[in-house]
Amino acid sequence: MNIIKYIIQKEFRQIFRNKAMLPIIFVMPIIQLIILSNAATFEVKNIKFAYIDNDKTSFSRELVEKFDASNYFAVLTDFPSSKIATSAMLNGKVDVVLEIPPNFERNLLKEKKTDVSLTINAIDGAAAGVENVYANQIVKQFNKKAQVRLMQAGNEMKKLQTIETIPLFWYNETLNYKTFMVPGILVMLVTMITLFLSGMNIVREKEIGTLEQINVTPIKKHHFIIGKLFPFLVLGLVLLTVGLIIAKLLFNIPIVGSIGLLYLYTVVYILVVLGIGLFISNFTDTQQQAMFIAWFFMVIFILMSGLFTPIESMPKWAQVLTEFNPIKYFVQVMRMVMLKGAGFTDIYPQLIKTFAYAVLMNGLAVFSYKKVS
Repeated sequence: MNIIKYIIQKEFRQIFRNKAMLPIIFVMPIIQLIILSNAATFEVKNIKFAYIDNDKTSFSRELVEKFDASNYFAVLTDFPSSKIATSAMLNGKVDVVLEIPPNFERNLLKEKKTDVSLTINAIDGAAAGVENVYANQIVKQFNKKAQVRLMQAGNEMKKLQTIETIPLFWYNETLNYKTFMVPGILVMLVTMITLFLSGMNIVREKEIGTLEQINVTPIKKHHFIIGKLFPFLVLGLVLLTVGLIIAKLLFNIPIVGSIGLLYLYTVVYILVVLGIGLFISNFTDTQQQAMFIAWFFMVIFILMSGLFTPIESMPKWAQVLTEFNPIKYFVQVMRMVMLKGAGFTDIYPQLIKTFAYAVLMNGLAVFSYKKVS
C-alpha cells in the first residue's frame, strides 16, 4: 500500500504542477456544461413565418393573429402571391408559408369544407415535423373557436361531442429541455476528461522517458497501474460533484434520487473509462495518437448513447451495437436517478453490465501492459 500511496502522491503532484492542464481539467468542463446545456436543444423556436391572405376577412386575420401570438412563430410579412413566397423560401428568408384561400370565411359560415395550404422548408426534416405539429395545433384551436362563434351567431350546427385529454407530465413538469439535456451532457464531460487524461498519461511517461525507468524498478505492474489511474478516478468524481452543483444552482435540475447511488455507479463507470484509456495508451507512442484514437471512439459512443437522439429510432443493427456502449448506460442511470428517483433495483441491470465492462476492459489493459522485469 505504501508503494501505491507514493505513486498516487507523485501523480497528483504531477497533475497540479502542470499549469496548462489545470484549466482543461477544471475550468473547461464547467464552461462546456454551461454553454452546451443552453445550446444543445431540439426545441424549435423563432420560426420565420409568412402568409398569403387571399381572403382578407376577419376570420383570415384572426388565424394569422393566432400564429403571431404563438411563442414559436415569428410572423415576418405577408406575400401578395405564391411565386414571391416560394422565392423567399428558396432564399432562406422564411421557413413556413401559410396560404389562406379565397372565400375562406364565406365557406366556413356556410359550413363548407375549406383547406389552408401550409408550405414548410423541410431541409431539416426533424425541425419541419415539429413546425408542422405546431401549425396544426394552432389551426385546430382556431377551428374550434370558429365553431363556437358560428353557434353564437345563430347558425344551425350540430354540436359535436369531443373528447379532451388532460395531460399530466411526470419527471419534467415544465417540459424544460435543459432538464433532459444537462444530465446527459454531464455524463459526456466526465467521460471525455477521464478518458483523455488517462489515455495520455502513460503515453506522456513514454515520451519523456520516465516509463522505462519505472519499469526497471521493483514496482509491480498492478501497483503502478492502480497508482496511475486512481487520481483520475478522484478527478472524475470531483467533476461530477461540480457538475451536479452547477446543474442544481444554475439550471435548477431536480435531483430526486439517491446521491450515494449515483456516486456508486459513477465509480464503476469511471473504472470502465480508465480501462479504455489505459488500453489505448498501451498501443500508442505519442499523446497525439492517444488523443485521436480516444476521440474516434468517443464520437461513436456519444452519438449512439441516446444522449441526443433516441435509441429506439435507430436501425436494429445500431440498437444492438448500443448494448456495448458504456455511455448509454451512464446516461440512462443519470436520468433515472436524478429525474425519476430510481433505486438500486431499478439500475441493477445497467450496474451489472457496466461492472462486467469494467472487469473486461481493465483486464485487457493490464494484460496488454508490458513491464520489463
